[in-house]
Amino acid sequence: MRCIKVAFGMEDDEGLIDAHYGDSEFFAIYEVCEDGSVRQIEKRPNKANDFEEEHNEMHGDPRKFKAVVSQLLDVDVLAAFRMGPNFLRIRDKTNKVSFFTRTRDLKLALQRLIENFDDLYNQVQAKKAEKPTIEE
Repeated sequence: MRCIKVAFGMEDDEGLIDAHYGDSEFFAIYEVCEDGSVRQIEKRPNKANDFEEEHNEMHGDPRKFKAVVSQLLDVDVLAAFRMGPNFLRIRDKTNKVSFFTRTRDLKLALQRLIENFDDLYNQVQAKKAEKPTIEE
């Protein structure tokens, strides 16, 4: 069965963070499969949420981008309520797919992933074929 591994940037156990993905308290890691089944794999602490960005007036420090992605190397999709400047880097420089949930509610976000499974799965396969994990 086809499945994808998804990391949600979380503020607490039920809500996605309403800030930059790299500022998440933790990442809720789920396996989502084509039959609509969902399984929580783990709650992974975000080791980059207190990262001192070099460009304080301008978010999107490339070092923080690498610090976040390096914690999620085993994940296919990075899902967030909103995305900051580093999501362009994720799209352009990694084999990760980004998904905008447009909701902070985790249950609704999971439902939206299920509804978009085929498209997300195809994007994941295309990304894996064309990009390294993190481009330098």
